[in-house]
Amino acid sequence: MAALSFGAMAPWCAAQQQKEQPSPPKDQMFSGEVTAIDNASLTATRRGSKDSKTFILTPETRFEGKPRVSSRVTIRYIASDEGDRAVRVIVRPPAKK
Repeated sequence: MAALSFGAMAPWCAAQQQKEQPSPPKDQMFSGEVTAIDNASLTATRRGSKDSKTFILTPETRFEGKPRVSSRVTIRYIASDEGDRAVRVIVRPPAKK
């Protein structure tokens, strides 16, 4: 009888272990204007608001174009305990006036 009840609980235990594993972080997006950049980080601010974010740049960060201060960019990033890590930085053409 004990073996039967252990066998009946085995699928529940496996399902419970799967629920406890953290899901991989999801990519997020941010678009704005570069206000500061160096080898380790990039800071961008949304136009017309004070919403600003600083992103960690790593050797794995991919760039489409060369960002400079005042460049318009779209950043794909992953939020982590260390901060927002840039995965891809896309430089956009200047805004039409």
